[in-house]
Amino acid sequence: MIDVLAAFGLSSSAGFNAYLPILITGLLARYTDLLTLAEPWNALENPGVLLAIAVLLLVEIAADKIPVVDSINDAVQSFIRPAAGAILFAASSNAISDLNTGLALVLGLLVAGGVHTAKTAARPAITASTAGAGNAVVSVGEDVVSAGLAITAIVVPVISAVLVLLVVVPLLRFSVRRWRGRSGRPQT
Repeated sequence: MIDVLAAFGLSSSAGFNAYLPILITGLLARYTDLLTLAEPWNALENPGVLLAIAVLLLVEIAADKIPVVDSINDAVQSFIRPAAGAILFAASSNAISDLNTGLALVLGLLVAGGVHTAKTAARPAITASTAGAGNAVVSVGEDVVSAGLAITAIVVPVISAVLVLLVVVPLLRFSVRRWRGRSGRPQT
């Protein structure tokens, strides 16, 4: 059960930032005893893979701080973040022999995709209400949440489950209200 909580925490963190939780997972698996990744997921520990992920992370962090560019980045990340969540869910739940790899990939895809969709839905409201000035601040907050969720998912998975509920549920509620407001449906 602890591995499932870790998997949900890691895939949720990928919804905020695709590369940060993958980098954290790879580094912790390579340099600590906190995490052991089985084949084929142990490729995340490879120094070349870690370097490539670090470069992609720097690009995403920079792009996500600039108004308009952040919207383009979110569109591109609509494919990458769910895929990262699927990889992280499958890699971290690999210890669970009863969990089918395909099911793990789908669960990770849905969790990260849901978080990413909610985050992306909230971003235009932040851009409009702050004339773009709040984007960098919110982006830094998303990066901190992503890193925090990833680390707690590995170190203390039960706390990560609580954090997911505290962060993701309000974000999803906000996004649903925003979507209903756009579609003309009555808000609840």
